[in-house]
Amino acid sequence: MKTFERYFLATNRWMLIVMLAVMSIIIFANVVLRYTTNVSIEWAEEVSRHLMIWLTFIGCGPVLRYGGHIAVENVQDALPRPMAVALRAVIALLLTGLFVFFIWFGLDYMDRTQYQITPSTQISVAYIYAALPLGAAMTLIHWLLIVRDYVLDRKFAADAHFDATASASL
Repeated sequence: MKTFERYFLATNRWMLIVMLAVMSIIIFANVVLRYTTNVSIEWAEEVSRHLMIWLTFIGCGPVLRYGGHIAVENVQDALPRPMAVALRAVIALLLTGLFVFFIWFGLDYMDRTQYQITPSTQISVAYIYAALPLGAAMTLIHWLLIVRDYVLDRKFAADAHFDATASASL
């Protein structure tokens, strides 16, 4: 399972790196062209916006994994350990349900928008909305890989790139 987790996280990170790099190159090239030749790439804004949507949903899982999302922790800090564990178990069930709902809703939304096309690139809008179910599924996998430690000890993952406890103390 650790091998799967390592490859899954590496794949997720590389997806984010590639999307961010492509988006940055497109925006940079468009700005340079606009100011040097007075001509813009007509599809640059649309593709950059779609990449930002994909970055948001694909990046949700790693942020969750490292405890980077906003959380209110005062209640569980004030509770005795058994009650805090029970509260985190309820939170874990609610989050799992939310991710499953996002997958279902995203697939439904993709189905509803499959015949709409984007103005510049002329692709199906469903490809843009595919970010929601795919990102939610990836977030669910990240969540299932860390949920036990979260519920029992309120621990998030930490590695050489990010440590949630170190950033929380700043």
